Amino acid sequence: MIPVRDELPTRRFPIVTVALIGLNGIIFFYQILGGLSSEAFFFRVGLVPAFLWGKVHPLQGSFPPFLTLFTSQFVHGNFPHLFFNMLYLWIFGNNVEDFLGHVHFLFFYLVCGLVAGLLHAGIFLDSLTPTVGASGAIAGVMGGYLILFPYARVIVMVFWGFFVQFVRVSAVTLLGFWVFLQVVYALFSLAAPTYGGVAWFAHLGGFIVGVLWSKIVSAFFYRRIYW
Repeated sequence: MIPVRDELPTRRFPIVTVALIGLNGIIFFYQILGGLSSEAFFFRVGLVPAFLWGKVHPLQGSFPPFLTLFTSQFVHGNFPHLFFNMLYLWIFGNNVEDFLGHVHFLFFYLVCGLVAGLLHAGIFLDSLTPTVGASGAIAGVMGGYLILFPYARVIVMVFWGFFVQFVRVSAVTLLGFWVFLQVVYALFSLAAPTYGGVAWFAHLGGFIVGVLWSKIVSAFFYRRIYW
């Protein structure tokens, strides 16, 4: 299932969501135009667990290892990687931003990405594979959406062989299925003989932060209204 859009309107223009999408797009095309999509570039700006924990010295010219927990969130490996991350950010980010407010949402987004990176690096301590992409932070946004708008309707594309069907599903159904897949693939990744591929645990880390953060915020919001 690939989400296309949701049916939940916003009260305010999602300026931070749009700015994040724009910034990711600008950086990606800067990579392309500058010929910066080489492996060496990803080693310099991506999150490399072995660099972060000081097990291996970073390459010359690399960003400080702790800083790569943030820089890695704005770099993507290829256009599909960028496109699908930004699609998910747009679908789920505008409503979460609408609820949290612009500044709060930006802080929330960055912290989700930070924890996502730390969890991935904490599990694969010796990995020399650079991790890039906004998916950990966006997973946090998805976790926030699940808590704040569990019954919002999302239109998804479902593939039946060569046929495509558009179906409306609840956010709890879509995101519950997404979490199930992340858990399954994360467990499989522990048994992989080599590191690499998708950072499944980063997705789960960001998602958990998004869920817990939004639980606390929503409880405070409703308590303030009714008390």
